[in-house]
Amino acid sequence: MARTQDQRVRREQAERDKAIAGLISDRFPAVAGIVIRMKYYQKLSFSPVLMERTAHFYPDGYAYFHMACMTQECVDGGFDLTPMIASLVKQRKKSGTGKLKCKAVNGSLSADHASIFYEIVVQYT
Repeated sequence: MARTQDQRVRREQAERDKAIAGLISDRFPAVAGIVIRMKYYQKLSFSPVLMERTAHFYPDGYAYFHMACMTQECVDGGFDLTPMIASLVKQRKKSGTGKLKCKAVNGSLSADHASIFYEIVVQYT
């Protein structure tokens, strides 16, 4: 029961965060679309690549670019790609790549328990 309550609270917080972030069309008016390709890596896994994911964002969507950590035990972690996207748009660059570590501060997980390699492609109007 407590786990379900925690999940509901986290889901509600994510919805509030999305609303605060605003729409892509408002925050980045020159952007026609954003594609984020990610490879999730997990330190304690059989295979170092846990998952590959592609996310598409459109002007009528939220400018919320926080990707959850895929490690089941990870609470309140994840990867915030907002600063990278804002920097690309500000410089009007079409793409960028990088690596991020999960930002979780959970005593049971090492600081480098998960990471992503990302590629961001921005399409302009």
